[in-house]
Amino acid sequence: MHEFNEIFIQILILLTISLTVIALTKLVNRPYSISLVLIGLILGLTEIPFLEEAERFIVQSEVFQIIIISLFLPILLGDASLKLSFSQLRREKGAVLALALGGTLLSFLLIGIGVNYLIGLSVVVAFTFASLMSATDPISVISIFKTLGVPKKLVTIIEGESLFNDGVAVVLFQISSLYLLSYLEMGWMGLTEGILLFLKFSIGGIIIGGIAGFIFSQIIRAYDDFPLEIAFSIVMIFGSYFIAEHFRVSGVIAVVVAGLIFGNYGAKVGMSNKTKVNIDSFFDTITFFANSLIFLMIGLEIKNINFTHKWGYIILAIVIVLLSRTIALYISLSVIKGFSEKYKAILNWGGLKGSLSIALALSLPRTFEEREEILILTFSVVLFSLLIQGLTITPLINKLKIKEKEGKLG
Repeated sequence: MHEFNEIFIQILILLTISLTVIALTKLVNRPYSISLVLIGLILGLTEIPFLEEAERFIVQSEVFQIIIISLFLPILLGDASLKLSFSQLRREKGAVLALALGGTLLSFLLIGIGVNYLIGLSVVVAFTFASLMSATDPISVISIFKTLGVPKKLVTIIEGESLFNDGVAVVLFQISSLYLLSYLEMGWMGLTEGILLFLKFSIGGIIIGGIAGFIFSQIIRAYDDFPLEIAFSIVMIFGSYFIAEHFRVSGVIAVVVAGLIFGNYGAKVGMSNKTKVNIDSFFDTITFFANSLIFLMIGLEIKNINFTHKWGYIILAIVIVLLSRTIALYISLSVIKGFSEKYKAILNWGGLKGSLSIALALSLPRTFEEREEILILTFSVVLFSLLIQGLTITPLINKLKIKEKEGKLG
């Protein structure tokens, strides 16, 4: 018990550090996620006696995976989907679907083929890594967008893409890491089986999320009690996630669908303005705490990474991921007539990788083939994405002169 208290105290110290970093970063109007990663890197590379035990506890694979995937991921997805306007999403459905489905699948194929041929990883390992790199994390970018007054349409597209492509990427990860080898041995029949499994994961998540969102939207119609309705929203988010995972379908997709229904239909039929404001405020607070720990933890993960003699592979992997994202984005958006070239450039460079990629990589069993190589490449690409792309997206937006007044995508 005493040992647990000590760990809790030290984690509280880390949380205090992260909140201090955020407070200072906000004073200079900069995205706090990047600052937290940098501080995490510094803490991970230096030895501070009274933080060592907490750092060792946090960077254990099992701890990172449980905290990110089982606790924070449903909260972050729930928060984003609850606040995403369905009417705005419907207006941008063409771009969102093109990126989240076509763009994600094409990026997955290009990265997998590139890593297999150019780096020499096996097919299973290459496509497992490709699935990790197909998920985007818009947290840093969205905070920058809001600071700079980027058009709401662009924010909606990048949020919508991230919400749905996280679900697609997780499904691709499960297929690649668990079933791909057996499907390859089956030939064309294996391709059919893979497509059917993908549909099962996706449609199953949609059904469970849809049912959960509708049921809880009906429940709150009987109440005008915001603490109770907040509690219902939490039960809905975690319930839809874990029920979907229990039935071996996509928990991520289930949460997104449930949140969209509850935050739009539920808000319309069962929430007062006071309840809506309080639910949004509640999730603002818990996602703030979640993000403050997530990005610090990403930096701390450097303790687990051995970069010796890997720099050539790392640079090649970063180039493959960037080129694949660019090709996939421009091809998928080519079907949208009159889509702004400026917006394509921002969406391309703003497709950052984040905590989901690292958490999924860490969830691989220690017996998984070339697990260490996947961890090294994933961490390196995420770090490059958050620091280099995250720090240069603002100059790119300013250079392209993208502001709210533009209004239309043309």
